[in-house]
Amino acid sequence: MKEALIKIFDVLGLAFWVEIITETPKCTYYFGPFVNQQEAQAAKYGYIEDLEDEGAQGIIVTLKRCKPTRLTIFDELPEQTELDKSSSLSKPIF
Repeated sequence: MKEALIKIFDVLGLAFWVEIITETPKCTYYFGPFVNQQEAQAAKYGYIEDLEDEGAQGIIVTLKRCKPTRLTIFDELPEQTELDKSSSLSKPIF
């Protein structure tokens, strides 16, 4: 019964999600869905602990009703190494 209720709430955008934004790595994570704010609140500590164990820093947590289309959003692009930069400069352009 609870799973059906969660699915209905999620489809309607009424489910609660734990949104975690990290500064390093620069990412946004969504965990859920949850039927109510109390369940999301109780679950958030496990997610925070997992991210801290993985080395995440600058963690900001928000509980919100939403309907995320992506559960993990990477805000960083891999940086080009100095070797890549110099080799791209030396390639002839035709």
